[in-house]
Amino acid sequence: MRNSLTDVAGITVGHAGDERLGSGVTAILFDRPAVAAVDVRGGGPGTRETDLLDPAATVAAIDGLSLSGGSAFGLDAAAGIVARLAETGRGFAVGGVRVPIVPGAILFDLVNGGDKDWGRFSPYRDLGYAAALAASEEVALGTVGAGTGARTANLKGGIGSASAQVLDRPFRVGALAAVNAFGRVTVGQGPHFWAAPFEREAEFGGLGLPSSMPADAFTWPREALPGTNTTLAVIATDAALTKAQAKRFAVTAQDGLARAIHPVHTPLDGDVVFAVSTGHVPLADPVGDLARIGAAAADTLARAVAIGVYSARRLPCLDLPAWVDLFGKR
Repeated sequence: MRNSLTDVAGITVGHAGDERLGSGVTAILFDRPAVAAVDVRGGGPGTRETDLLDPAATVAAIDGLSLSGGSAFGLDAAAGIVARLAETGRGFAVGGVRVPIVPGAILFDLVNGGDKDWGRFSPYRDLGYAAALAASEEVALGTVGAGTGARTANLKGGIGSASAQVLDRPFRVGALAAVNAFGRVTVGQGPHFWAAPFEREAEFGGLGLPSSMPADAFTWPREALPGTNTTLAVIATDAALTKAQAKRFAVTAQDGLARAIHPVHTPLDGDVVFAVSTGHVPLADPVGDLARIGAAAADTLARAVAIGVYSARRLPCLDLPAWVDLFGKR
């Protein structure tokens, strides 16, 4: 296992970013249409085609997902991913036409110092196409894709990914997060991550929690600029879920953000979690198995958030240190 979202078979991930722009796009593609749902907890979300993920909606499955910087401009990224999927003959069949189904969500990185003077049309459609074209099972981490211009209250944000085998069950779960939070992923200004209790094999430094909580552990993060936030996440499983079960999977997995970010789900964030089922392994116990899968996904998403900040590197246009700059030699 790669400890990434692509450990769930049938998923590939691609990134495209521009450091001068200070932004980018991450494309998540599925080998075959996948059942999906979404759960939105932040107060300022920006999304595309999430209504069709409702269990009552007609379309049963999706072809890909788009995660992008650029705020509302970044919603164009999904069009680039759609274009690439259309070239390969993917999509929902309507008569003799196929329409690729690519929901998406955006984070705010417009005031991170990058050159956003792009003229009439933003670059996000082209970035979306490039990200889809680059999709593979190898997932780059840190300051890439939708995490290129991402930040947290005190440290550079980025793309993180993790995976796990569900305890005593034949299912895998994987998570990917673009961490751009109003809150902190670390405990106060120190090197320790809130997600430390869930860490595996020192994947984000192996420091554990501090021996005692520092005085600034729960202080309000004044360093962040209100309204310039949002953590986007995708959780996936090879368990065969209905759209209604996928919705519960997404709701349960949101706990992973609460375990890794403080504060979270504020009016200043647009936190979104997409849940995906590739449908390879049937549930033996629809209630018990779903509970176990959701619990594993929450733990795995918490790890992915910490890995995103741990793996990030400083962005030249953004005056904010990366975790590795401050604590990488410990």
